[in-house]
This record gives sequence, structure tokens and C-alpha cells, in this order.
Amino acid sequence: MTSASPASPTSPTSSASSDPSSASTGAPLRFGLVGTGPWAHRTYAPTLRDHPCAELVGVWGRRAPAAAELAAAFGTTAASDVDELFAACDAVAFAVPPDVQAPLAARAAAAGCHLLLDKPLATDPAAARAVAGAVEAAGVASAVFCTMRYVPAVADWIAEQAASDGWFTGRADWYGALFGAEDAAEKRASTPWRAERGALWDVGPHALSVLLPVLGDATEVTARRGPADTVHLVLRHASGASSTANLSLTAPPSAAGATAEFRGTAGVTTMPAAGSSQEALAAAVDALVHAARTGVPPVCDARFGLRLTEILAAAEASLAAPGAGTGGAP
Repeated sequence: MTSASPASPTSPTSSASSDPSSASTGAPLRFGLVGTGPWAHRTYAPTLRDHPCAELVGVWGRRAPAAAELAAAFGTTAASDVDELFAACDAVAFAVPPDVQAPLAARAAAAGCHLLLDKPLATDPAAARAVAGAVEAAGVASAVFCTMRYVPAVADWIAEQAASDGWFTGRADWYGALFGAEDAAEKRASTPWRAERGALWDVGPHALSVLLPVLGDATEVTARRGPADTVHLVLRHASGASSTANLSLTAPPSAAGATAEFRGTAGVTTMPAAGSSQEALAAAVDALVHAARTGVPPVCDARFGLRLTEILAAAEASLAAPGAGTGGAP
């Protein structure tokens, strides 16, 4: 097994959601949006435009025409320079690939902006560590959008399981069909970072964000390859429990789906059905606004995002070990 010991102190086992009640008081936070792709169009921009505690004051993208198009569609303005956007905002939301996100997020934090970050925070632990350090140095709030941690029904279920003892093992299955359908080539072209890094980095954060709060930090991880980009993880946790995570973006559409379960002295419990991404993102905005006003960090802040990157990087190292690609022992 590859060690997954943290390189810096983190607290990934916390599962209690911050009370978002204070988010409804006070002036809305002025949000800027970095990114102009489908995720920005379908989820981030409409959520920020419609959220009562947020005001979408501008967007920025690496392609100016795309930024202008997005801004026009959602009644805001396109910034000509990313630092210009940061200067106009209280908070910045990111809908860009992780290794684009990380350096820009560190700059935004240094400019005094609170951060609404997409997952994974980064694919390089050093880059993730730089973001967490910038957040701490600037004293700003941060929230990483691990979707399941903000779906109200799922968040309540995670908190309930985290409050119970006696867990023996857990399992998280994230079988996506993003690259398993007939239009896979088109989708790979539209999201090249997912095509390059695969399910481990795209849906791995979702699985870990459910397992860690209940079973404790991961102390060891082993990873093995399955068909196409499928990856299977076996984890040992600080509580003594073990877990597995099965991750794919190339499952057949008829086999796609996500689930998680825990088994222990209390029996077996299964994750409830998730809501919409916009519902979850609205809850993440609530949590970030609450954190900005109270100093109480969300359940998934930049330190937690750093921990996810460290564990996934350890899994990637396990995949590179002798025998990992053929199913043999490391």
C-alpha cells in the first residue's frame, strides 16, 4: 500500500455542516466567475445569478469572446483581466480545470477574495498546498464544491453516520458514462483535462468526500486499474476501518450510477438519492457566505481539498507501482 499520510495538518473527518442561517442576513457577496465552459453556463452562472446572498458582478475566461457571451447571457460584464475581476469582487467562483484553478485561486485569495472552488482543488499536492496557504495567510473563507457534501439529504446522512461508532467498512461506487456513450469522442474534446486525468481525479473527490467524514482520514491507499479509465481503490482509515472506491467515467450508460454504503455494528446504511447540482451549489454558496461572515469554515474547505489531492496523488503513485497495470502484487 502507498502511504497517504498528510503532508500538512488537515481535518477531513469533520462532517457537521455549518449553520447557514447567517447567510440570509446582510448584503449579498459580490461574486466573480472564472471559467466559460459548459459547467459555468449550466450550473455556476445561473446559481450565482439567482442566489439571494450572491451578486454576479463579472466573469473572466481565457477566451474573451466566450467570456463576453457568458456575461451577456447572465446580465453581467466580462472583465478584460482576471486581476480586474478579483478587485471588483468579495468572492470568486471557479469553473475551470484544476491545474488552471489552483494558481488563479491563490492569486484571488491574496487579493482578499473568498473562494468557491471546484473539485479537485488541484492534481499536484504542492499547488493545492499553495492555495490552502494563501487562504490561511489572507484570512479568507474557502469552500470546495464536493457535490454530495452539499446535497441537503446526503449531507444530513453523512453527518448522522459520522456521529455513530462501530463502522467496519465502507464502499463508494462512482460509475459515470461521460466517455462511455456514442458521443465519447466529442465529450473528450470538450473536457480534455478529464480525458487526460480520468475518473480517479474527476469522481475520486466525490467518493472520498463521503468516505472520509465517516471512517476517518485515509492512512494507506492501494489503487488498481480496471477497464478503460476505471480505477479501484482500497483504503485504510485512521479509525481502523477499511473502504473501497470504484471510479469510472467510461461505464456503459446502462451501468452508470453513484452509491455509497457503510457497514458496522449498527448494520448497513446506504446513501440517499442526490438532488440537482444547482441545489447543491446553492448550499455551497450558503456555506461560503456563512464562513465569510462568521469565520466558521465549511465542511469542505481548502484544507480538505488539499487532503483529497494528497490522497489521490498517493493513489496515482500506487497505480504507477510495478504490477499495478496488470493486476499483480506491488
